[in-house]
Amino acid sequence: MQNENAKPNFEFVALMAALMSIVALAIDAILPAISHIGISINSLDPTDNQLLITMIFLGLGVGQLFFGPLSDSFGRKPIVYSGFILFTLASVICLLAPSLEVMIIGRVLQGIGLSAPRTMAISIIRDTYKGDYMARVMSFVTAFFILIPVVAPAIGKWIMDGFGWEGIFYMQLFFALLVGIWFWKRQEETLKAEYKIPFSGSVFVSGLIEFLKYRETIAFTFISGFVTGAFLVYLSASQHVFEDQYGLPEQFPYIFAGLAISIGLSTFLNGTLVLRFGMRKLSFMALSAFCLIALLYVVLFWGKPNPSVPVLVSFLSVQFFCLGFLWGNFRSIAMEPIGHIAGIGAAINGFVSTVLAVPIANYIGSFVQDTVWPLFVGLAICGLISLLIFMAFSKRPLLARRVLR
Repeated sequence: MQNENAKPNFEFVALMAALMSIVALAIDAILPAISHIGISINSLDPTDNQLLITMIFLGLGVGQLFFGPLSDSFGRKPIVYSGFILFTLASVICLLAPSLEVMIIGRVLQGIGLSAPRTMAISIIRDTYKGDYMARVMSFVTAFFILIPVVAPAIGKWIMDGFGWEGIFYMQLFFALLVGIWFWKRQEETLKAEYKIPFSGSVFVSGLIEFLKYRETIAFTFISGFVTGAFLVYLSASQHVFEDQYGLPEQFPYIFAGLAISIGLSTFLNGTLVLRFGMRKLSFMALSAFCLIALLYVVLFWGKPNPSVPVLVSFLSVQFFCLGFLWGNFRSIAMEPIGHIAGIGAAINGFVSTVLAVPIANYIGSFVQDTVWPLFVGLAICGLISLLIFMAFSKRPLLARRVLR
């Protein structure tokens, strides 16, 4: 069912956002607790402990390859339930982990489990909407989703102070239970019986072959990976930057929240502006600004120590404001031609973009030791590569081409 001209239903948007928000909660709530977790599992190197953030993304990417094709055969709802069960088991592993290696296994499995509700939310949206309306719904869902990163570190710190870092994992399990019940009670199955693909070993191969027919889908999948990788550097290193480099452990959750609000504001604006300007034009302008801001920081602070907190936060907030116009639009552009394989299409898109982002984040993050400057170098390089791919493969006229007409 594709309601191209239907207005988004508030509960539908909120429920899809909740499915995706469990991912954000699992990632962001433990940020203030990373050093405490490290002490508990005898891992004292801050750069090693960043793996507790980046490796959950690896699980998110890998899990989609399994759950996406299965959802095209068995429906969206059973896959969401399976993901919640795996997430519960993985959380128990994290709670009982005696070492960093075991904790990383638990985090990867958490990511695999959470890839189910995350991917199914995108597939359900694609089942229901298309075109710029799909981008509009994605923007509103992402705007709701951003509320979790805003409050998650502060909630995580509050829970950690009162109940220890283990309490954060129990809180995540409770939230997952509530969302799971809500989803079971209120969301109907969006994959109609006539569109189900009989499951076989060739489902993934045939889906991949179909996916590779669309150059723009491939291009924007890679663009999503580069942009996500650049942001993942910040996400994994933010605790080290603000707590260790700047000595602001108490203020860190509020700085993180302020930057998340910047993304949420632009994501919400994207939901209203995308119907006026179109997702390609809007994301092209935002990506251009994203590159220029990163390059400006690189030039201004080349070989210099970290700037003051207000200067750094100002650069990051403007940078992240651009991100709100990128993620939802890039994924919508990639998914637009492949609605007939929405489940496996979302899986391949998410797998490639996420697996590309993880090594980018780990490599660039290894340089963020004594200064934040390498972060902006990474943002600039990833942004420029994305811009070049955008200009080469976008099949619709960009702003510059329209001006020439």
